[in-house]
Amino acid sequence: MLGRLKNEGIQMILVAIVTAIAGEFKIIPFSGEVFRIGLGSSAFLLCLLLMRHLPYVYTGIVTGITVLLFRTIRDMVASYELSNVLDSMQVHLPATLYYVAFGIIMSRIQAKLQDYHPFLLGIYISIVDLVSNEIELLARSLIFNKPFMFPDQWMFITVTALVRSYFVIGIYSSFSITQMRGIQSEQQKRIEQMLNTNSGLYGEVFYLQKSMDTIEQITAKSHNLYQEVNHAGLKRYSRSILEITQQIHEVKKDSQRILAGLFKLFDHDIASEMRLAEVVDFSIKSNRGYSNMLGKSIDFQSDIRIDYWTDHFTPLLTILNNLVSNSVEAIESQGMIHIYADEKQGETILIVADTGTGITEQDRDMIFEPGFTTKFNQEGFAATGIGLSHVRDIVHALGGDIHLQSGEQAAQTTFVITLLTDTLRKGV
Repeated sequence: MLGRLKNEGIQMILVAIVTAIAGEFKIIPFSGEVFRIGLGSSAFLLCLLLMRHLPYVYTGIVTGITVLLFRTIRDMVASYELSNVLDSMQVHLPATLYYVAFGIIMSRIQAKLQDYHPFLLGIYISIVDLVSNEIELLARSLIFNKPFMFPDQWMFITVTALVRSYFVIGIYSSFSITQMRGIQSEQQKRIEQMLNTNSGLYGEVFYLQKSMDTIEQITAKSHNLYQEVNHAGLKRYSRSILEITQQIHEVKKDSQRILAGLFKLFDHDIASEMRLAEVVDFSIKSNRGYSNMLGKSIDFQSDIRIDYWTDHFTPLLTILNNLVSNSVEAIESQGMIHIYADEKQGETILIVADTGTGITEQDRDMIFEPGFTTKFNQEGFAATGIGLSHVRDIVHALGGDIHLQSGEQAAQTTFVITLLTDTLRKGV
């Protein structure tokens, strides 16, 4: 609490200093008057709009006092006479009242500043400026025993208040737009990161669920075997089988806990649906960064002839990211990756083609088998080989099919995915 108050105090002093300095850039509209139209008012208003967390009343008081001291010290330095201090303070006291009044009146609409339309906000601030100027002129007329205001002065001050208010609001709106764009850019980055994470987690969750189904089947078969052996009177063997069954059951429960933890990692608030074209564009953008990281020059192209909203964007991202990243890795230094989307006879067709090293004829029938791989790291160890088997299983889970199409060129790999449009399309 004390730290926040201290921070606000420093900010109020900075606002006051900026306003005092900006006020030196001025014009004196009325002959023989000390009343001025300067940039101090504009700077003060802009600071209030940009720093809405500050207490406007106290900010106005601090600014008014600072302006009074600043101008008095300036007059002393210019005249080299201490005897003029009181006269100088008397001259500049009305300006202090202007900033105090401005801060007090602005505090009445402070909570609603963000809700006002810029045009309406300009009207309100013009009125605040006009009233504050009238208070300054009234104080000046009382101190120096002069007429309060002439009609031409009132018109000039009104026009000045309007022009100054909308000028500052224009600058403030530019700042706000820039800030909003920065926030939107950060939000977009977060969404992209979460989408990447979700698509990666989806593949792992899918594989774990598949493994759990297998474990369930093994547990049932093991328990059936235990019952058969136990009925046959082979007690020693049946106990061993029962122990194995119990251990398999523990593995299943551990897998369930892991699966529950993975589900918690999913960010369900990112989006409830995406357009098919957005899924393709995101996959391209993500893998373009991957190719740059690998130092490869790859031309990514897309041809989207069908587009619709889908709530199955996570599995689609998992499928496309896996296939496109495989294509990036298959291209040695430079090449092209093309993604095509179309619809024929109620089926959405997705094609991922690349000009990489290609897949040999003898390997084509085995690429979707778990454990098969053509990738080896620098140490010569093979990759896990579960990527394409994942893709095949996810496609099958969506009721679709995937196959490798023979390319016109030997060094061309083309995967064709067919999925029912009604399964993917949102609201069908």
